[in-house]
Amino acid sequence: MAMQIILQEDIEKLGHRGDVVTVKPGYARNYLLPRDLAIEATPGNMKALERIRTALAKKTATELEAAKKQAELLSGVSLSFKRKTGENDQMFGSVTSGDISEALAAQGFKVDKRQVQLAEPIKTIAEHDVTIKVFRDVVAHIKVTVEKEA
Repeated sequence: MAMQIILQEDIEKLGHRGDVVTVKPGYARNYLLPRDLAIEATPGNMKALERIRTALAKKTATELEAAKKQAELLSGVSLSFKRKTGENDQMFGSVTSGDISEALAAQGFKVDKRQVQLAEPIKTIAEHDVTIKVFRDVVAHIKVTVEKEA
């Protein structure tokens, strides 16, 4: 048995705000509805859908504007991490998306570690180009330098 809902927020791999999607009832009841991420697609809500979409579009436009500004500011950022190394510059540990997120927070940027697009943690002493997904299609590129700890 599936259930139709109207998304109030963008949800990765599910859809954007204002989309009507079909999900399992448990997912809707236990996760989406209690967190106000979606509303039930009742006949009344379906009639009000255009009004709901207009309100959500305004919210999206405002967030998109803020995201573009943040991406512009982020694009000039360089982060530097020091890590202990062994023989042949073999790194002990790594630099994770969480480390990058915390370092950005220290510089006043509110970036969730899920927005840091790292396929896997950085394990080499070098300069890396890291992509930050700020919002939908808005991305920023930052420089992450990993150096040897003296």
